[in-house]
Amino acid sequence: MSNYYKMSKEELAAEFSAVRAEYEHLRSMHLSLDMSRGKPGFDNMDLSEKMFDLVGNDTGFKNISGIDCRNYGGLDGLAELKNLFANILELEPDQIIVGGNSSLNMMFDTIAQAMTHGMGGEPWGRQDGLKFLCPVPGYDRHFAITEYFGFELIPVPTTEEGPDMDVVEELVKDEKVKGIWCVPKYSNPEGITYSDNVVRRMAALKPAAGDFRIFWDNAYVVHDLYDEGDKLLNIYTECVKAGNPDLPIIFTSTSKITFPGAGVAAEAASPNNVALLKGRMKYQTIGPDKLNQLRHARLLHNLDDVKAHMKKHAEILRPKFEAVLNEMDKQLADTGVAHWTKPKGGYFISLYVPEGCAKRVEQLCANAGMILTPAGATYPYGKDPKNSNLRIAPSYPSVEEIKTASVVLCTAVRYAVLEKLTANM
Repeated sequence: MSNYYKMSKEELAAEFSAVRAEYEHLRSMHLSLDMSRGKPGFDNMDLSEKMFDLVGNDTGFKNISGIDCRNYGGLDGLAELKNLFANILELEPDQIIVGGNSSLNMMFDTIAQAMTHGMGGEPWGRQDGLKFLCPVPGYDRHFAITEYFGFELIPVPTTEEGPDMDVVEELVKDEKVKGIWCVPKYSNPEGITYSDNVVRRMAALKPAAGDFRIFWDNAYVVHDLYDEGDKLLNIYTECVKAGNPDLPIIFTSTSKITFPGAGVAAEAASPNNVALLKGRMKYQTIGPDKLNQLRHARLLHNLDDVKAHMKKHAEILRPKFEAVLNEMDKQLADTGVAHWTKPKGGYFISLYVPEGCAKRVEQLCANAGMILTPAGATYPYGKDPKNSNLRIAPSYPSVEEIKTASVVLCTAVRYAVLEKLTANM
């Protein structure tokens, strides 16, 4: 396959005719495929099925502290899971708050608390012109939370090392900027891991707003696809070194370790922030679902158990990612019309097509029976200024379905680009 930008008009017309025929053949297959969200597949969820046999009349309902998990109490979670999450995040157990199934809910709640009662200062809701930094492309649900609360969302360009820290350091000089969203390991959707330099510069920020916080969503902290995964510097340790222990609020969950709809989420922070958050939680709840926490504690006793469990996940996910990447190499590598990330972990591949083509690719895929995340979703307000980024989620379909979906995707990319190149011939 040749570089499209080096083809003659006649060659482009012939190529477009061939690609149209390929595309129409795919349409005739009446496919029904979905690469729109980063959901685990059935085979991933089956890995944790035995969890349901680990709590009950035969196994008992008490945890290692003797707490009857059927009853009230345990505001910040069971000791076993506080220890487990502390080991995963390289923190101390007393820095961990273990909650329900959703880390996104904990993020929303933390923002809501800051709006009504502040983050160690005046309530955010009493301040005008609030802003939040959003590394792009990024996680649409993060952006949606701060948009819901009325923040102005400020895009921050992302480099191969993470957010452009020159831009971040300049933007935080504005006291209206209250925080930044971060997915620091295998970021959504880029799949990159923040470099040591980025983590250190993030930890050393001197924001004009004393209540500025880094929302550090470490969702993919143990989600390596290969034995040699990326290494991420500990943000809290670096913040302490920089004299900013209260700067980060850290989140993670077992959503893609066990069950996305019935996992366990955790929030972690400095002792000051933990005391602040727990002081508010006592008015919200008498305690989380401790039976679900107990199930998880009995399935995953320690960090070694988690790592062994995640290797099984990787064996399922790796062929799916490689199927997408192999088809991209086959159909797109020599055309010069696209580039994409090749992550070592996480749940996404970030695909870039020529400016103005992403929505057309999405439309062509949909017309051929394959659903993608809406083009633009990875930018604040759903508006990609270049209309060029697409988030690819290979986790949910089977390997065979992924192979077919990848053919549809790459054919749609070639179709959209050739359509644009030949439009004015």
